Order: sequence, then C-alpha cells, then structure tokens
Amino acid sequence: MRRPLALLATVLLAGGLSAAPALAADGGVGDQGFTIKDPRIKESSGLAASHLHPGIYWTHNDSDDGPYLYAVDSRTGRTVARVTFSGVGRPRDVEAVSIGPDDQIYVGDIGDNLDGSWPYVWIYRLPEPRQLKDQTIRATQYVVKYADGARNAESLVVHPKTGRVYIIDKKEDGGHLYEGPARLSSHGTNVFEPIAPVDLWATDAAFSPDGTRLAVRGYFGGILYDWNGGKIKRRVRLNVPLQRQGESVTYSADGTELMYGSEGADSPVQAEPAPGGGSASASPSHGGGGQASGFGSGMGVGLKTGAVAVVVAAVAVFGLGRLMRRRS
Repeated sequence: MRRPLALLATVLLAGGLSAAPALAADGGVGDQGFTIKDPRIKESSGLAASHLHPGIYWTHNDSDDGPYLYAVDSRTGRTVARVTFSGVGRPRDVEAVSIGPDDQIYVGDIGDNLDGSWPYVWIYRLPEPRQLKDQTIRATQYVVKYADGARNAESLVVHPKTGRVYIIDKKEDGGHLYEGPARLSSHGTNVFEPIAPVDLWATDAAFSPDGTRLAVRGYFGGILYDWNGGKIKRRVRLNVPLQRQGESVTYSADGTELMYGSEGADSPVQAEPAPGGGSASASPSHGGGGQASGFGSGMGVGLKTGAVAVVVAAVAVFGLGRLMRRRS
C-alpha cells in the first residue's frame, strides 16, 4: 500500500484529533469502537463484521504477513482466533475482506503498489468458521483481471443478497466501481467490468446489511451511495474520523454503525452512526442532498469539525507532490 504524501501533514496531529472510542452501556466499547491489541496486526487493511459471532470483526495485514485472517473481539480488542487459509499460495498484497451470503468470507489480494505492474490479482473465498479457534481452512482462489487494464485497488465488497463481487480501484482523482461475473469461476480468469464512477480516492468500501447502500471511504472522507442495482447514486457525505492511515470500513452487524479502521500498531477502530442505520427508508444526514464536495474530486468529503486546517495543510503537501511528479 503506497502511503500518500498528504499524510505527512496529518500524522503528527491525527492522534490528538481522532476521537477516543465511546464507552458502551456495559462499560466496554464493542461496536462503539475499540483498539486492536494484537502485536501481529501492524497493518490492518480490511475489516468485516462477523455474521456468526456477535461483536467479532475479521481483519488482516496489508502485506509481508501470510495467508491469515484475525478474529478480533470488539469488547476487548484482543484476537480470539487466527485462521490460516490454505490452497492459495502466498498472498501478495491483501487489501480487503468482505462477507457475502451463506457466511462466505472473501479476501481481496488486489493491491498493486506500482499501479498496473501485475496483469492479474486474486480473490480468495472461505467459509466463516463456526468455532473461534486457531485453525486452517481451505480456500478457493479466483484469478481476476480488469477489462480496461491492470490497476491498483484496495476496496472489495460482496453484495449481501446476490453474492456478486465488486472492486473499486484507487485513483487520486476518483476511480470506478468494477463488477465481477454473476458467479466467480475458479477455472480461468474472471474479468471485472467498470460500471460506474466513484468520486473518491477509495481505500475501502462496505455494503449495508440490507444491500441498499454502499459506503466508500478515503483517507479524509467518504461517500454513501444508494446502490440501485449497481447504478450508484450519491446520497450523503460520511463523517469519517481523521486517522493516521485510514484503510478500512465496515458496517456493524446490525447496520447501525460504520466502523472505521486504521493501520499501525494498536490501531483504533472508530464508530460513527451509519446514516439511516443501513436502512433504505432513512432520510439523508451529515450533509444536504448527498452533494459530496471536498478538496478535489479524489480527496473525499465529510471532514470532522476541527480537523479542517490539518487537512488543508495535507492537501497543500499532496498538491505540491503531484505538481512535482508532473514536472519530472
């Protein structure tokens, strides 16, 4: 995962600006936020709420780890199981995790730090274990290519009703939503087609539990879309917390919260109320009419109050870096 120049301006202050997890009624934190305490998890790059185990979130490291998924108890922040998925070789750059119908976990080995150097990427699928213990589970591996050429991506989502897999590529000026085949095939190549623009430098995404909303996050903001069968429509800005390295998002199992994760040792997972609680009947909030705006089309929206000055400085650094790259 390539760290953006913009983060140089935020890393010193992000810790002070990020809100601490709110305490739950029972004195714990749970789906109100938690801190990942496992020293093995240093680059948490994806997050998915368990379908079978309340309060458990699945995560994984970015790269240089192995074929592992970690089950983290949100009440304590501690890992309660590590799953090794076999039958797939060594992952290259794992960036996302999503759970689809029938409690199937999909892992996106879709990162490409050189943005087009690898002609194909991989998706792995394995059943969510019914027992939380260290174990090895055999996975199915799928080869993926994009219809319009290789690219970097960090966002993979599986529709909770249809089981169809989607990827959003990571572009500074905004990317695209790519749709996979109706059913992935483990034989041959699965070609993903672009179906809609996404006005964000996307680092992760998540479907609401009912499949009617698609939340997309970037480093400094996010957008909530109406799904509309893949003809996405921008609905509302998301209130994304400012984090040192904002890499992941998932809905809580009940759809009431959006959980935002970050890389780094002892990384926080912060909760923000999900607009509408993941329900199709809710009215927009956190910004009028879903008109997302921000510091350039790819930078994201919905900044936390009090962090604007920091982000402006970050954008200045980022803009200078882009200008220098264009001149070189």
